[in-house]
Amino acid sequence: MKVLKFGGTSVANAENISKVISILEREAKKNKIAVVVSALGGNTDLLIEAGELATKKNNDYLKVFQHISKRHQEAVQQLIKGPKKRTVLKQIDGKLEALKQILQGVYLINEFSDKTRDKIVSFGELLSSYIISEALQQTVKKSTLKDSREIIVTDSVHTNANVKSKETTTAISKFFKSNKDKIVVLPGFVSRDKEGNTTTLGRGGSDYTAALIAAAVKASVLEIWTDVSGMYTANPKLVKQAFSIAQISYQEAMELSHFGAKVLYPPTVQPALQKNIPIYIKNTFDPEAEGTLITKKPKSKNGPVKGISHIENIALLTLEGNGMIGVPGFSKRLFSALSRSKINVVLITQASSEHSICVGVYSKDAKMAKAVVDKEFAYEISLKKIKPLLVEAGLAVIAVVGDNMKSHQGISGRMFRSLGQNNVNVRAIAQGASERNISAVIAHKDIKKALVTLHNTFFEKQIKTLNLFIVGVGNVGAILLNQIKQQQAYLNENLLLNIKVVGISNSKKMIFNEDGIDLTTWSEKIKKGKPRTHQTFFKAVKDFNLSNSIFIDVTANEDVAKTYRDYLKESISVIACNKIACSSKYSDYLELKELSRKYNASFLFETNVGAGLPVIYTLNNLINSGDKITSIQAVLSGSLNFIFNNFNEKTSFYDVVKQAQEEGYTEPDPRIDLSGVDVARKILILAREAGFKMDLKHITNDSFLPKDSLKAKSVADFYKTLKTYASHFEAIYASAKENDCQLKYVAEFNNGKAKVGLKEVNSTHPFYNLQGKDNIVLFYTTRYPEQPLIIKGAGAGAEVTASGLFADIITLGRN
Repeated sequence: MKVLKFGGTSVANAENISKVISILEREAKKNKIAVVVSALGGNTDLLIEAGELATKKNNDYLKVFQHISKRHQEAVQQLIKGPKKRTVLKQIDGKLEALKQILQGVYLINEFSDKTRDKIVSFGELLSSYIISEALQQTVKKSTLKDSREIIVTDSVHTNANVKSKETTTAISKFFKSNKDKIVVLPGFVSRDKEGNTTTLGRGGSDYTAALIAAAVKASVLEIWTDVSGMYTANPKLVKQAFSIAQISYQEAMELSHFGAKVLYPPTVQPALQKNIPIYIKNTFDPEAEGTLITKKPKSKNGPVKGISHIENIALLTLEGNGMIGVPGFSKRLFSALSRSKINVVLITQASSEHSICVGVYSKDAKMAKAVVDKEFAYEISLKKIKPLLVEAGLAVIAVVGDNMKSHQGISGRMFRSLGQNNVNVRAIAQGASERNISAVIAHKDIKKALVTLHNTFFEKQIKTLNLFIVGVGNVGAILLNQIKQQQAYLNENLLLNIKVVGISNSKKMIFNEDGIDLTTWSEKIKKGKPRTHQTFFKAVKDFNLSNSIFIDVTANEDVAKTYRDYLKESISVIACNKIACSSKYSDYLELKELSRKYNASFLFETNVGAGLPVIYTLNNLINSGDKITSIQAVLSGSLNFIFNNFNEKTSFYDVVKQAQEEGYTEPDPRIDLSGVDVARKILILAREAGFKMDLKHITNDSFLPKDSLKAKSVADFYKTLKTYASHFEAIYASAKENDCQLKYVAEFNNGKAKVGLKEVNSTHPFYNLQGKDNIVLFYTTRYPEQPLIIKGAGAGAEVTASGLFADIITLGRN
C-alpha cells in the first residue's frame, strides 16, 4: 500500500485537482492508495482571517466567507459532470452554511477561542477532500472518502494537538484492513479528541496525517506531492543553480526542513523514520521528474554537504555579564523564562568563558523575550552582575547540512572562508556534536548572497561568478564589453570563470540586470536607462549585494575616483584605468590600499601605467619577492611617443598632434598628454608601488611646451598656440636631428627623486628605436643592478587598454 499526500498548491483549483486525479488514476492501477489532501491553496489563511474579522465585529468576514464559498463552488462546477453535480453542490452548500453559522456565532459572542478556531479551519480539508473524492469516483469507482477525525485521536490541546499514538494506530489499522477500495481519500490536518471535539495537528498537519497513516499500515512508501521536484540543495527562488537532491537521509531531511525547506515539515519524518518507510517528494506539475527519495541509508554521489537552508526573521538574544562566570543555573533560568512564555529557541551558542549565552528566536518573539528575561534577572541586573538582555534584530540563520560532514575535514573552514571573502559577517555559530549541521547567524540582507556563495562552494563545478558594474562605456569601455562577450564561453570552460556584466553606466544613464546584461544590445538599452549620479549608481551596486562584485572605472573623472573608498568599504573590488585616485594625495592613495586589505576587496589598476603592459604586476612581483627598486627609466606615454616618432621636417607639430587625437592616442583634451602631467602621474604611481612616499608636487616636470600653450584656456586655443609656436617645435626637432638623436618623453626615478621631460636619446640607448605608440620601462634593482629588467610594448590605444582592464578582471577572478 502507498500513501500519497497532496499539498495546498496541488489542490488549489479545479485545474490542479484534475492533475492530481490523473496521478491517482495511474497509481491505482498498480497499488492500493491512501490519499491525504490539504485545503485548497490559501484557504486555511482565509478561514482564519474570517474568524478574526468576525471576533472584531467586522462585517468584512462575510466577504471573506463569500470568497471561500465561490472557490469551492467553482471547483465543483468544473470537476463534477452530469446529474451528480447538483447533489455535490447541495452537500457543499450545506457544509458552507454550517461554517457560516459558526462564524456568525463568533461575531455575536465576540470570541474566537482555539477550540472554535480548530472547528473553523477544519472546513478547509473537509471541503477539499469531499470535492476531490466525488470527482475521483467519476473515473475510479472503487474509491471512497474517510473522515480522518474518525481514526486520528489526540489530546484536547487545540490548534496543535498531540496524537494518541496507540489509539490512532489501532483505529487506522482496523479501518484499512477492512476497507477494500482501491483509493481512500482523507482530509489532512484534522483530528478529534476523546470527547469527539475537532482538533488540528498544527503547522504541517497534513504531512503528519499522511505519515501517521503510512506508519500504521506499514506502507511501502509515503509520497509528498507538492509544487517542486523534490528537496533542493538551496531555495531555487534565491539560488538559480540549485538542483533537486536525488536521495537524502531522514536526519538530513529533518535538518533541512527545520531550517526552512518548506516542502516537508519536520515531525512528518518521525513516524516514517520509526518504521523505516521511504518518503518521496514529488512534483504534481511534473510527475515524471525524479524528485527526492528520503531513506535511512541513501545512495548518493553527492559530496558531504547535502543542502543549504535558512530561517528568516531571526533576532539574537545575548545574556552576558561577569556575574555568570562559575555560577550554575543561569542557562536553566534563561530557558525556563522563555519556555513559560512559549518562545521557541531556534539556535543556542555559549562561549566557553561562560561570560555570555546567545540564543536565536523569531523576531516576532523578541520584544516579549526581552521583557521576560529582564524580569527573571532583575535582581542580578540591579547589582550589575549581568547586563540587560541585548536584542539584535534583522538577522537570519543559514545552515549547511549533511550526514557525512563529520568524516570530512575542512567543511566549516570552507564555509566561513567563503562567507568572509564575500563580506558576509557571521554574528554567531552553532554546531552539534553530530556535525550534521553547521549554523551561522548573519544579517537578513545577506541571505541571498550567502546562499549563492555557499552553493557555489559546495555544489558547483567551482565556477566563480564575477558580477561587474562598469562606469564609462566610451571607446575603451565599449571595446572591453565586446572582449568580455567574445571570451565568456572560453573563460567559463577553461578558467571556470562566469563573467556577468550586471550594471553599465555612461555619464547620464545606467542600466542593470542581475542575470547579466545582453552584451549585444546594451548600447541601445542604455539610451532608455535610468538617470544616474555617482551616488545612485553606488547605491544600486550596494543594494544588489552580489558576491564577487567588481566596480570598474573606465573614465578619467575625478569624482568617480573619489567613490572608490565607498565601494571598498562594502567589500566591492575596484578595477580602474583612471589614474587620478592612485596619483592624488599620498594619504588618499594609502587609504585605498588599507581599505582594500581591511575589507578583503581587491584594488587593481594595472592600466594606470602602460595600458595593457604588465608593468605594475611585474613591479609588485619584484617587491613581494624581496627585491628593491633603485632606479626606473621609462617612456610611459604612447601618445607622446607616437607624436615624436611621426614629427619631422615634412610634417608640422600641429598636424601630428591632431592626427594622434583623431586616432585615439591622446585624451580628447591633448593638453593632458602634452603637458607631461599624465606621465608624471604614471612615474608617481610606480614610485609609490615601489614603496616610496611621494606626491605629484615632488616630481620635476620639464615641459617642452611654450608657456602660452600651457596657459591655453581651451583645446581650440591650445591648437592655435601649436601653429603660433611652430618654429619652437621645429627647433626642438632640428636639434635632435643634428645630434643624431631621437626625441623621447622620458620619466626617471632615482634615489627617491623623480622627473619627466623631453630628452634627446642617442643610438646606444634602449629608447632610441622605440617605435609607434610603444612604451618601455627599465627597472634597475638590487637583483638587476646593471642590465635592467625591461618591459616593452604597445602602451596606448583602446584595444590594449581594454585588454589590460580585462586582464585585471581575470586576475581578480583567479585569486
